[in-house]
Amino acid sequence: MALTRRISSSIPHYFGFAERSFKSYKLPGGPSSSSSLTHGIHVFHCPDQVGIVAKLSERIASRGGNILGADIFVPEKKNVFYSRNEFLFDPVKWPREQMDEDFLNLSKLFSATRSVVRVPDLDPKFKIGILASKQDHCLVDLLHRWQEGRLPVEITCVISNHERGPNTHVIRFLERNNIPYHYLNTTKENKREGEMLELVLDTDFLVLARYMQILSGNFLRTYGKDVINIHHGLLPSFKGGNPSKQAFDAGVKLIGATSHFVTEELDSGPIIEQMETGAS
Repeated sequence: MALTRRISSSIPHYFGFAERSFKSYKLPGGPSSSSSLTHGIHVFHCPDQVGIVAKLSERIASRGGNILGADIFVPEKKNVFYSRNEFLFDPVKWPREQMDEDFLNLSKLFSATRSVVRVPDLDPKFKIGILASKQDHCLVDLLHRWQEGRLPVEITCVISNHERGPNTHVIRFLERNNIPYHYLNTTKENKREGEMLELVLDTDFLVLARYMQILSGNFLRTYGKDVINIHHGLLPSFKGGNPSKQAFDAGVKLIGATSHFVTEELDSGPIIEQMETGAS
């Protein structure tokens, strides 16, 4: 199977279709009105074998769906298959419960490690917690995108190891939108991870918005769900602090950003998306 990889946006790609509109899209050969059409996302992870793409495509097409985009990745020298399909469908012809059953059957057929289907217009919004430190720019960017409707999530709280005054821009924004802000003063000896875990129990995943603390392996194992970080460098190069300076000192010609899942090893988790942001 050919190895392909698409590089596009980062956080919105993980959330769903926050930056797309399908209101005027029509299925080929379908009805003139597309008002009943909606979009779905399917993520698949299983041992690699012949025929996976064909079966996934056939299942979507057999229910009247139309694939709009597909990411497929098979690592070299590893018998692992990853895919992410974006598709448009009519929920009357393909009810949500039937969709779950269809993809569950495919999951069993290919002994999948992970098979997740999501329909943003029908499913409950993801609940997320945001972790931030002193610098505001990443946090503010996420909050503004959420306010504009570009991030279809429910922000349950913002947790920070930096105290912000009541008249700051961030605190006023959070208060207007009824988003709790929790200040947890951390030290080298006490990262306050136990308290943090209590605050994020009800979340589906966490996003680090320039959070300048390293989460311990115990925290990640206890939380047990995805934690996403945005690193201002093109991983796996230039890990850790000051990646732009590292890139400049190394004489590279392009710099960028990487969104990745957080693991115990710093800046070494699986990459979600990458984007070039300029020349060094």
